[in-house]
Amino acid sequence: MSLSEWLNTKRNVSLRTNSKEVNLQVPEGLWIKCTKCNLLMYYKTLEKNFKICPKCEHHFATTSKDRIKTLIDDNTWQPINQYLTSTDPLGFADRKLYSKRLLDMKTQTGLCDAVETGLGKIFDIPIALGIMDFRFMGGSMGSVVGEKLTRLIEQATISKIAVIIICASGGARMQEGMLSLMQMAKISSALQKHKQARLPYFPILTSPTTGGVTASFAMLGDLIIAEPNSLIAFAGRRVIEQTIKEDLPDNFQTSEYLFKHGFIDLIISRVELKNKLHQILSFYYSAS
Repeated sequence: MSLSEWLNTKRNVSLRTNSKEVNLQVPEGLWIKCTKCNLLMYYKTLEKNFKICPKCEHHFATTSKDRIKTLIDDNTWQPINQYLTSTDPLGFADRKLYSKRLLDMKTQTGLCDAVETGLGKIFDIPIALGIMDFRFMGGSMGSVVGEKLTRLIEQATISKIAVIIICASGGARMQEGMLSLMQMAKISSALQKHKQARLPYFPILTSPTTGGVTASFAMLGDLIIAEPNSLIAFAGRRVIEQTIKEDLPDNFQTSEYLFKHGFIDLIISRVELKNKLHQILSFYYSAS
């Protein structure tokens, strides 16, 4: 039996050594398997490597808290609108009441909604940063996500600093209907005013970035950056194939495919992201 099979099936193992029974307990979450190359690794090894597989460089999903830790200089993070939270304007219910779903998500993630926003520094260069967190209802863009990002951009325009938004979203939040779709225009309008002030905006597309987020602020950057092998799309692959009645390439809707066809500007590994952003920001401020 392989080590992975043993770990998956034998959480409590009894062994006999010198006629004595020894109980071994394997803690949950101690090992993790790469979903791409099936490498079994110690979870702390993955964490130390920015949650990137050391064998195939697959980028695992990560949290907004981890993003802040790896990107922002120590003791410089200042949250904005941290406790802004959504109501249930439509009284929406599917399998569960929307209000109950929100409460469950807050309990599970410790977040008030699907984005964290704040001010910080990257190697002493001040920035305004928004980080979408896919754990909270698939990073869906509801009224709070739109409001927090809009306020962040407006604050950055007043402070005359760059905006960076890390995108990870399934798209608009259906539980808020038209109110969710309106956030696309609201955020885009704030970005236009930011651009008119001759200030930079850099979206970073992670896996997945889809739907209304892709159709709005994710594709409005001065430089559009993506992580390797990220899923970036508007509509789903199956929907497109059924619509155009053609098969799509295997790598369709990946960051590499979009880079090749001119939709994004840079593909940067998570390990190098902070240094590369510092280079880009330094170039901008030296040229302005």
